[in-house]
Amino acid sequence: MTGNVRCRIAALNTAADVYVINRENIKWLVDYLEKNRMPWPFDFVVIDELSSFKNWKAQRFKALKKVRPFIQRMVGLTGTPVPKGLMDLWAEVGIIDRGKRLGRFIGKFRETYFKPRAMNPYTGVVFDYIPLPGAEQKIYECISDITISMKSMDYLDMPEKISVKHEVEMDSDERALYDEMKKELVLAIDGEVIDAANAAVLSGKLQQMANGGLYANDGFVRIHDRKLDMLEDLIEEANGQSVLIAYWYQHDRERIMERLTHIGYKPREMKSCKDIEDWNAGKIQIALISPASAGHGLNIQKGGHILIWYSLCWSLEMYEQTCARLWRQGQKNVVTIHHIVCKGTVDTDVLAALESKSSTQQNLIDAVKAHLT
Repeated sequence: MTGNVRCRIAALNTAADVYVINRENIKWLVDYLEKNRMPWPFDFVVIDELSSFKNWKAQRFKALKKVRPFIQRMVGLTGTPVPKGLMDLWAEVGIIDRGKRLGRFIGKFRETYFKPRAMNPYTGVVFDYIPLPGAEQKIYECISDITISMKSMDYLDMPEKISVKHEVEMDSDERALYDEMKKELVLAIDGEVIDAANAAVLSGKLQQMANGGLYANDGFVRIHDRKLDMLEDLIEEANGQSVLIAYWYQHDRERIMERLTHIGYKPREMKSCKDIEDWNAGKIQIALISPASAGHGLNIQKGGHILIWYSLCWSLEMYEQTCARLWRQGQKNVVTIHHIVCKGTVDTDVLAALESKSSTQQNLIDAVKAHLT
């Protein structure tokens, strides 16, 4: 049930055993049935990538919750159930069991298992929560009867995966700019003043600087080309094999495209079905992909087995999903995942958190604060 409205309606009215719909059209489906006074017709619902229903304020969550009483059985599938912390489980589990295990109200859930971590001292508004001692185990015990965890390596024929870290280093002048931003939160470069009002914003600024540039009020400011040089070396080492490059900031993409085009390559961004088709057919030697748009379940493992993280993302979910584009069933070669890391910067903290599978925004903020003290 995808495509335009006419296609969706035609599919809905076609007799079948299994109906498939994307999460973006869930609200449309519920509204359409309600508007036409049609009963909910599906007794068994499977949610692929359950973590996409972690936001209880989202329209898709509200729509599915409305028809949940008419669903006899529901199953949620996800490889990243808590991408931003245990708080995500309330909505994910709640849409499955209608609040029986973790409670019907988010406020009660917070009160039972969490305590405030950061709040506005003037308004009392809480910005972040941390689990109470023993809360994590209690939450897992509550949902254990409806939850099963299976590792792909134990059940699937997965290819070998090699993870490599490549460190680059700023010179003394470039490092001085980075340290100034880190310590003072305000930095003047070429007459431009760049503010980092809080640790979360600062972390983004530091990541940009580690990558080699920075967004300013009037455009982009170049700081160094260390990562571009390393990227060029890694592509040359690939010796003509297809390479997938993951980037986070738009200025990263622009600089990568400019550098590689200048030295004779034809980099292409992975955005359309045609791009995916050509990549899998071996027609693209260098492709760029953003973790934010890499998507769940994107099958591009046939086109290559080398992934280079030019700039890391802080989201564990996006990181793992992007790596899984190549490291998945059907891959015939050893998958090599390269990480280009700027030595002694926030890059090191982000990679360490990703590798330990403990990356939340608060971890990064804490890491930044630690550098400031």
